[in-house]
Amino acid sequence: MSEPKVLAQNKKASHDYFIEETVEAGIVLTGTEIKSIRQGRANLKDSFARIINGEAFLWNMHISPYEQGNRHNVDPVRTRKLLLHKVQIMKLMGHVKEKGYALVPLKMYIKNGYCKVLIGLAKGKKNYDKRQDLAKKDAQREIQRALRERQKY
Repeated sequence: MSEPKVLAQNKKASHDYFIEETVEAGIVLTGTEIKSIRQGRANLKDSFARIINGEAFLWNMHISPYEQGNRHNVDPVRTRKLLLHKVQIMKLMGHVKEKGYALVPLKMYIKNGYCKVLIGLAKGKKNYDKRQDLAKKDAQREIQRALRERQKY
């Protein structure tokens, strides 16, 4: 089986949150939306998920209107339903009720012909945590650079 093709990624999520758990969810889309997503015209940057009345929804995800579409194009930032099992929803709802937890979409990809969204159970980072992470990334980058320089000689 081949790797799923990642169409959109939320790079800011790992900077702003500690991702503690991930869940793969299907998403309800219209025909023109999936065509636009396959062209890579989706944005997860400011989106988030909520559980309302035992159903999971994705808010603020932007999907650009399909250019060849006509009246079938829908609102680019409409609320979209996520497809999860009831047990998964109840488990996530229990975690989200705890203080500081949020449901954040991490990436969107095509798997076996279906569009999937990877949802992360996230806890917000403080500013000092973000600075620590940036310092670690910089140190790791310097180490890699030094190793590359050493391999040249």
